[in-house]
Amino acid sequence: MTATLETYDALHLLIAGERIGAKQRATRPVINPATGAVLAELPVATDEDLQRALAAAAKAFAGWRAVSAYDRAIILRKAAALLRERTEAIARTMTLEQGKVLNESRLEIGAAADIFDWAAEEGRRAYGRVVPSRQPATIRQIVMRDPVGVVAAFTPWNFPALTPARKLAGSLAAGCSIIIKPAEETPGTALALMQALLDAGLPEDAAQMVFGDPAHISSTLIASPIVRKISFTGSTAVGKQLATLAAQGVKRATLELGGHAPVVVTEKADLDRAIKLSVSFKYRNAGQVCVSPSRFLVQEGIYDEFASRFARAAAELRVAGGLEEGAQMGSLANERRRTSIHGLVEDAVTRGAKLQTGGAPYDTPGFFYPPTVLTDIPADARILSEEPFGPVAAISTFREIGDAIAEANRLPYGLAAYVFTQDVSEHIALTNGIEAGMIGVNHFGVSVAEIPFGGVKESGYGSEGGTEGLESYLVTKSVTTI
Repeated sequence: MTATLETYDALHLLIAGERIGAKQRATRPVINPATGAVLAELPVATDEDLQRALAAAAKAFAGWRAVSAYDRAIILRKAAALLRERTEAIARTMTLEQGKVLNESRLEIGAAADIFDWAAEEGRRAYGRVVPSRQPATIRQIVMRDPVGVVAAFTPWNFPALTPARKLAGSLAAGCSIIIKPAEETPGTALALMQALLDAGLPEDAAQMVFGDPAHISSTLIASPIVRKISFTGSTAVGKQLATLAAQGVKRATLELGGHAPVVVTEKADLDRAIKLSVSFKYRNAGQVCVSPSRFLVQEGIYDEFASRFARAAAELRVAGGLEEGAQMGSLANERRRTSIHGLVEDAVTRGAKLQTGGAPYDTPGFFYPPTVLTDIPADARILSEEPFGPVAAISTFREIGDAIAEANRLPYGLAAYVFTQDVSEHIALTNGIEAGMIGVNHFGVSVAEIPFGGVKESGYGSEGGTEGLESYLVTKSVTTI
């Protein structure tokens, strides 16, 4: 398991139009997770940097909101085209710093470009309306949609292009300026997105990018009266902390938090399709996906066949550095993930679960962990309640549809869920009964630009994508004229 050596660009902050490099300031290393080697040093934003960014964002908002939606769309569409032109270079950067296989990186860049295109057109449709008045001859009542203001956005490392793209595209299309703090593990990809926007003609102050201590940056930005909205993608624990900070300033927040997605496979499912797609999506990005299928609930009549075939297919996946030819699953993003995942597997096995394949870290450089399958898992095993966020499938059984719904809803999470059945009554019962912001039936494609992406319960609130994604960056103003 090796990774081909590739060029990785020097890193910088982007504040008030200035690119601030690593020279003569605190830095932190960016690691190649496939080898453990240092790729570059990332500069850390100071308090002075953050105050400069806030001041610049406030100034930029006044100008950017005055740019017509038509002209904002031209810039976003051009940025999308540039991302597509630069796919290969950005994808290699992403694989080097995040670990996913190269083809997944390429697909992610394409998805990010789609988001810019979608937001460009949705921004032109931020319609108001005229409301008929009680005295139509003398009064006019109109409803306007205005950008909410300066946005502070925070994104994780698992999708270093897709998630920043959602926040950048939505805020800019609505007429907001934005300060974004992407993950320190994957800065190169996020900076490439920003470069595409700037090359497309975005005013330099309209979008700014900072890195450093996540807790300090988030608390500083959210506390500022300049910031009027936050958008965060990450863990439920951190999301709760940021929601508390936002509430203190009565600030709007969009939170896309953790999940532990159930997959209900009934006896009336197309079993071949269910197994093929389940293995493919379970181990995509080494399972480091907030909507990754993780709790497989399989009806008892097909449980043994599903589990054995799933485990065989998982064991055949080729795990290698993301730039290697033929790699089907790359490394985990960091050592923390590997330690956490292995702890969940060991806990389940100790309590009596059966390990069908995988279950032990590779003794190689980098942060690799094999595709792992657990069956016959006792109810008290941590993996049934804690999101693994890694390449581990937990397969359990159920008897009646009501039992599957109850188990799917048992946890406080409600981000994504999946159903495999060809029976209409089962389809209706499951999609009506399961508590989740997104449900995929006979497929896993719940994340595309044109539909809302978001959860319920402790998986957060608000949506990104679709019409709803633009709504979260707009405020409503009514104007009555006599």
